[in-house]
Amino acid sequence: MRILIVDTCYPAFLEAHYERAHGLDEREYTVQWRSLMDTFFGTADSYSHFLAQNGHVAHELVVNCEPVQSAWAREHKRRLRGRSFGRTRRPRTGDVVLAQAEEFGPDVVYAQNLSALPVDVLRQLRARSRLLVGQVASELPEREQLEPFDLILTSFPHYVARLRALGIASEYFRIGFDPRILDRLGAPVLSRDAVFVGSLGRGQHPRGNDLLERAARRVPIEFWGPGAEEWPDDSPIKTGHRGEAWGMEMFRVLAESRVAINRHIDVAEDFANNMRLYEATGVGTLLITDAKRNLADLFQPGVEIETYADDSELAEKVAYYLNHEDERARIAAAGQRRTLADHTYARRMAELETILARYLS
Repeated sequence: MRILIVDTCYPAFLEAHYERAHGLDEREYTVQWRSLMDTFFGTADSYSHFLAQNGHVAHELVVNCEPVQSAWAREHKRRLRGRSFGRTRRPRTGDVVLAQAEEFGPDVVYAQNLSALPVDVLRQLRARSRLLVGQVASELPEREQLEPFDLILTSFPHYVARLRALGIASEYFRIGFDPRILDRLGAPVLSRDAVFVGSLGRGQHPRGNDLLERAARRVPIEFWGPGAEEWPDDSPIKTGHRGEAWGMEMFRVLAESRVAINRHIDVAEDFANNMRLYEATGVGTLLITDAKRNLADLFQPGVEIETYADDSELAEKVAYYLNHEDERARIAAAGQRRTLADHTYARRMAELETILARYLS
């Protein structure tokens, strides 16, 4: 199969990456693309890398990264009707993506973000492929945005039936971990106690972040991520904030920590699904996550991870495992073994191959 993956990155990450890599926006497309993938932000090139191992051809487009898309446009002027784009004149996102699809010739277009492109562009991508697939692990967009898709995959078990009730084919498809990250990390030294890495804004994740703040009043927690400025000056989220960490920086923070705390967004409801489950366990850190109905399908609580029901239990378990290193290390090691055995992107891409083949046929 030829699979064109339409992806996006957080704007804050893109801004930080290009600020750090001075002059990167002037480089050719392949250099910029490789630089982005090597950060291991989000799913990076995990899909294309492991699909290639199974004999498929895949490529990720970072469609909201203006410098990388403009570089492609400059290098493929003929596909964009010979128009020249300089610093003050940029091609429309949809035009570039459609030209990229025409050049790639996909069997499948796989959108990691359902709302990354307008409906009319999605319909044109559908016409340029055999199957238009979307992925969602957040709040669903409006029905009109969903209609162009032939299939929507989701790591939310409860979304499958809801999407099917709307007349949209849907399958359960879990997130995973890329073991190549371990080669990049080397042998990190434990230098942190309990950390939370994620969005800290009060508006986006009010219930979960309020719980973290209450727990942090009982036990010290380091916070990494955007949104700390929204909290009062005396909040432990603000006083314990250590900055933002993206991609490999985030993995290094997790790998250097004894405990990684997780919480799910409200739309996850009573189901565990998010990337932090696999990111933390994948690098060998003890994960303490909010208890969810399906968690035992992913990890064995008390053996491979730990769980909490409220802020008081979270604080108690953080304190306990920071004072019982042997137990902490044993569960952390078991969690890493489980992720590397069952939750890698090599396993996920084999699962994806099976799903896509069924729908293509």
